[in-house]
Amino acid sequence: MIGNEKNIEKYLLKKAPATVYYIPDFISREEESHLLNKIYSTPKPKWTQLSNRRLQNWGGIPHPKGMIAEKLPNWLDLYLDRIIQLGVFETVKPNHVLINEYTAGQGIMPHFDGDLYYPTIATISCGSHTLLNFYEPDKTTDGNEVCSIFVDVRSLVILQDDMYKKYVHGIVPKTEDTLSSDILNICSSSPNQVLNRSTRVSLTIRHVPRTTKFSIKT
Repeated sequence: MIGNEKNIEKYLLKKAPATVYYIPDFISREEESHLLNKIYSTPKPKWTQLSNRRLQNWGGIPHPKGMIAEKLPNWLDLYLDRIIQLGVFETVKPNHVLINEYTAGQGIMPHFDGDLYYPTIATISCGSHTLLNFYEPDKTTDGNEVCSIFVDVRSLVILQDDMYKKYVHGIVPKTEDTLSSDILNICSSSPNQVLNRSTRVSLTIRHVPRTTKFSIKT
């Protein structure tokens, strides 16, 4: 259970399987601009280009034998401290941040984050909204969603319990999203509104329990 229950429970998505918290406007516009400036001023070699997105790893590269821990950059401290104060990581502290950049039309296949991490994900979104879909692992085709949530710009999404361990999550590659009434956190007063995606940068904040200060032999 969450340590700081009083602050976090009002953000619980009660219609979702356990457990999803959705906090709108977790960061301000100024903080969003500051984060994007820091991310995009990072030297080009820090980026890893994949077929459907590009990313930065901060804190080290997770590995089954242990992550060689690296100090997180100071410009992340404010946001990490704010998440720690929510109590979602209980007695551990985040030590890894994965930054993903998705241009309009890009997404990510349904996946588990897996056993390398403490079973909590906290994700800050910058630049654009998206839709995050959840599936049973053997039913990941479009239309078989267990549920979907609207992830707005500057929001924080926290996944725990079954939503971390039992269901996979992913983002369908689209250039626009229709905000239908079956999306868990959409107001019924604005059904079927269509929103165009733009470039979204997500910061996925996690704790890697197994770390090492030594080189890992593969």
